[in-house]
Amino acid sequence: MLNRYDATEFEHDGLTRQIFTRGEGPGIVVMTEVPGIYDSVIEFADRLVDEGYRVYLPDLIGEAGKPFSAGYALSSITRACIAKEFHVLATRGSSPITIWLRALARKAHEDCGGPGVGCIGMCLTGNFGLAMMVDESVMAPVLSQPSLPFPFGAQRKAALHISDADLEIVKERIVKRGCKVLGLRFTGDPMCPPERFETLRQELGDGFEGIEIDSSTGNPHGNPATAHSVVTKDLVDEEGHPTRMALDRVMSFFAERLRS
Repeated sequence: MLNRYDATEFEHDGLTRQIFTRGEGPGIVVMTEVPGIYDSVIEFADRLVDEGYRVYLPDLIGEAGKPFSAGYALSSITRACIAKEFHVLATRGSSPITIWLRALARKAHEDCGGPGVGCIGMCLTGNFGLAMMVDESVMAPVLSQPSLPFPFGAQRKAALHISDADLEIVKERIVKRGCKVLGLRFTGDPMCPPERFETLRQELGDGFEGIEIDSSTGNPHGNPATAHSVVTKDLVDEEGHPTRMALDRVMSFFAERLRS
């Protein structure tokens, strides 16, 4: 599936990563979830291409194109926990990789033009969109099941994985520029607890739109208690299903913010 994408390298401040690009239109940075760039992530990126966007898919974790498996996911998490680019327990600070991602967003904006770029982080990268919003180029951040910091203890459950100074810049952009943040989670997801979305609502006010999908026992749509990946692995692509409705909202959010 990745053979339809152009593979290049992007360097910033001494860090070089491979990126996969495809499509024409406003730029969107798609940050992969655990375990890496696997089929469901590529399918989501393909949807964006079909909707008329240029996708920038950086290879952040795992092995690009490798199929999903439980063992592969576990090994990817283990590697991320010890990688210097990720600070998985930081409550008031972002992972260092977000500096590189901001530079990638600027490149996407230079390449594609328009009012700015979108981005979506998932799972391990879920909160990275907040830190990227510090850069003026990022106009449409989506936080899908944001799982950092790992929710060990009450403080980390509510934390946003961003420094106080960067959060103030995000809040200022919301007030002065009308920027918005979209968040997605399943209600029973222990990796993305409700306290995190409550903090987002408290800090960002009307600038945050949170979509929470019922995954409680016996829920009417049959979402499993283990549901985690809203727009990829646990997506049920059927009209009227809440995950499909969440996906549709992601698409309309990007259109509202990037096509003016």
